[in-house]
Amino acid sequence: MTRDEANGLLDAYVDGELDAAKGLELERYLESNPVARAACERLRNLSAAIRDQAAYHEAPAELAARLRASVPVAPETTLVAARRRWLMPAVALAAVAIVACAVAIGLLRPDGEERLAQEVLASHVRATLGNRLFDVASSDQHTVKPWMSSRLRFSPPVTDLSADGFELRGGRLDYVGGQNVAALVYQRRQHVIDAFVWPSQDERAAQALSRDGFNIERFARGGMTFWLVSDLNRKELEDFARLLAERSAL
Repeated sequence: MTRDEANGLLDAYVDGELDAAKGLELERYLESNPVARAACERLRNLSAAIRDQAAYHEAPAELAARLRASVPVAPETTLVAARRRWLMPAVALAAVAIVACAVAIGLLRPDGEERLAQEVLASHVRATLGNRLFDVASSDQHTVKPWMSSRLRFSPPVTDLSADGFELRGGRLDYVGGQNVAALVYQRRQHVIDAFVWPSQDERAAQALSRDGFNIERFARGGMTFWLVSDLNRKELEDFARLLAERSAL
């Protein structure tokens, strides 16, 4: 099962709508993929929160009156009258359920920013667990930058921050947001930092996120977007982001 197939099945799996075969196949995939497993758990928590905290409102009397007026007048038997009395609250409840479902679907579908955060985190975890951190392993920025530039349609800024305690270890090619990007790899003590870089006219303010025990920093500088991912503590990752932003602007 591919990542895209698994992502497409998560909503149905959480709602208990998959058949037994597909459910077992997805569960085997989740057992071997901690990022997908974490995403599934977030969906479960969100679904439970919606059920527990959603506001339920009784349909207004005006709605029932309008529905009643729209039904053609016909001779009523006792049975017909009873059915009509049952129908009005059922229609109202159905309307509330439709609205609640629409809200839930909107909440469960991540926006573009959240999808990028999930992608860079998944790439970082995949590279770390798969022991494929580098395509080019070097602490020399003059080795890493030409290697990257010759394989990408842009030339990523590669900065030596070893004097500040962030050692350049190398880089690799990655794929984020539907495009090839540079993934520059730094190290702070035992912590690996992935700096994903690609061209963008993004002028939004810097942003700090946390996902599944990892810290994420996003900023834009010099026509490039930077996404940093690491299990390094927030303060040190912020220091790294600040230094990288300052040196990349030179």
